[in-house]
Amino acid sequence: MNELNTSRHRKAARQVILLLAFAVTVSACAPTQIKTKPAASSIDMQDEFGFTITEEARISSDVRTDYDQAMNLLDQGQHEQGIKLLQELANQAPHLSAPLIDLGIAWHRAGNLEKAQESLLLAIETNPIHPIAYNELGILYRKAGRFAEARQSYQAALDIYPGYHYARRNLAVLCDLYLADLKCALENYEAYMATVPSDAEASMWIADIRLRMGQGEE
Repeated sequence: MNELNTSRHRKAARQVILLLAFAVTVSACAPTQIKTKPAASSIDMQDEFGFTITEEARISSDVRTDYDQAMNLLDQGQHEQGIKLLQELANQAPHLSAPLIDLGIAWHRAGNLEKAQESLLLAIETNPIHPIAYNELGILYRKAGRFAEARQSYQAALDIYPGYHYARRNLAVLCDLYLADLKCALENYEAYMATVPSDAEASMWIADIRLRMGQGEE
């Protein structure tokens, strides 16, 4: 049972971050120096399965260009260069969560879990209603054996957006394999399947948990 995260498929990760985390107002007339005040942030629930996070801030066109370049570098496997550019962007625009989230994902992929955690915590401090950041942080906590904190982090993502299937499945796996909380696992697997009914693997896990709970073929 593997966790679902936004780093498993780099192109998909880029789309998620661009659409959900970096929908900012770009102004070519804005000064190169970025304002340091927090960006205005909101989350729009489009339906039970979709959401959009918007951060409104005045940034220079160069910042958006550099962000795209950093993502392209990561897509091409040039992780060191991509991480360096994302770090520069995070320093220039500390009020935006998108570069910090992508930086956390990039550090995670590079195997530096400490740096990844640091970036994701900064992203949450910047934007406390970002479910992607909480989901990624939950994965880091799980890998570190900090299971209670992983549960809290996944739950925080779901409190913001209950239909976030990545976090829902991750919480189910955590409860099943690491916390031995079968009730929690079953509830979250079933909620996950309501969003992703085609996941045959999860369907088998549900049947297995029901057997272990003595529910048979209910």
